[in-house]
Amino acid sequence: MSLTPRAARSWRMRPATAQALAWCGAVAYPILLYVAVVAEPEPTGMRLLLPAVVSVLALPLLRRRPLPALALMLAGSFAATVLAASKLAAAFPFMAPTQAWQIGCLQALVTDGAVGWIAATRRRLTALVAAGSTLAVQIAAACYYRSGQDALLSAVAFLVLMLALAWMTGYLVQERREHAETVRTQAAVQAVTAERLRIARELHDMVAHSIGVIAIQAGTGRRVIDTQPAEARNALAAIESTSRDTLAGLRRMLGALRATGPEAAPLAPAPSLADVDRLLAATRDSGVRADVVRRGARRPLPADVELSAFRIIQEAVTNVVRHAGTHECRVVIDYQEDELAIEITDHGHGPASAGAGYGITGMRERVALLHGRFTAGPRPEGGFRVAARLPVPVEAR
Repeated sequence: MSLTPRAARSWRMRPATAQALAWCGAVAYPILLYVAVVAEPEPTGMRLLLPAVVSVLALPLLRRRPLPALALMLAGSFAATVLAASKLAAAFPFMAPTQAWQIGCLQALVTDGAVGWIAATRRRLTALVAAGSTLAVQIAAACYYRSGQDALLSAVAFLVLMLALAWMTGYLVQERREHAETVRTQAAVQAVTAERLRIARELHDMVAHSIGVIAIQAGTGRRVIDTQPAEARNALAAIESTSRDTLAGLRRMLGALRATGPEAAPLAPAPSLADVDRLLAATRDSGVRADVVRRGARRPLPADVELSAFRIIQEAVTNVVRHAGTHECRVVIDYQEDELAIEITDHGHGPASAGAGYGITGMRERVALLHGRFTAGPRPEGGFRVAARLPVPVEAR
């Protein structure tokens, strides 16, 4: 028979009730120990089971008030051990040391468990104070049930080792928890940084290309507006079209950034190699003709490969438009079996070979993220060449 969620909630103990039971258990623990030692003729074995069980009620108190709960447990432990040692010494002179030692070990186990809990959940200073106080009480109690220097030293060594083991266990638990939290924090920071870099690259590629095209078209329109009004109108139409596309892309990106849902889908598909023709058509309107050569069997590739290839072509062609000082360039897209090869070349003489700005850096980062190869530099016969080789995953071949 399973409980419904509402029934399960009704069976949950209220915080005030749990705290009251914890305080009652912490207070009853030393009292029951005292009764068990004084009232029973032989306070060992199963006769101490009830006080040991009641001590479990003090565990919730350790979560909220660890030091007061530990103080109550130590007080009860010390009183019970001392009373047991004195009573057993009077009733059973020959068995008293052994039986009192059993009681002392039982109390040490309970208090050491509390110290381990404090070390695992509280600050280092609180844990050290708890460990020092517990060890002092345990050694003081050992003086009552261990006689002789050798017996006392062996008991103290045993108590120290038990307490050190409990404290180190709690300390290691806390260290592991803090390490896991640090790793999660670092992973979150790295994810945020990677996402910011991705957004920065997307914005740069989108805005730089559009602004370059708009600048070229505006300059063309300004020069021919008096002599060739039709060409000026074409330039203004290209500026309008490019501006609308850029604004739509920015709006989609801002919408994705503002989405609060963890699985919010993008408002439009990411650019791919299928959009290269549209990209080069806009470039042609800005005065640079780009010839596309496709080799190999065209096939769908993973989204990250398609997007990176499109952005590399976009950035390289934008550099040709803005810096190369030429009216044509060549784009080669080679679908090979295990990789996608891209090459953009021109015969210009502008400062594109300097590789200034973030364009070349952004392309190199995109290729590096896909574990590919990237080269960019002037050609021996003149002009500039950008080449990238993006590996294709085995499952997409």
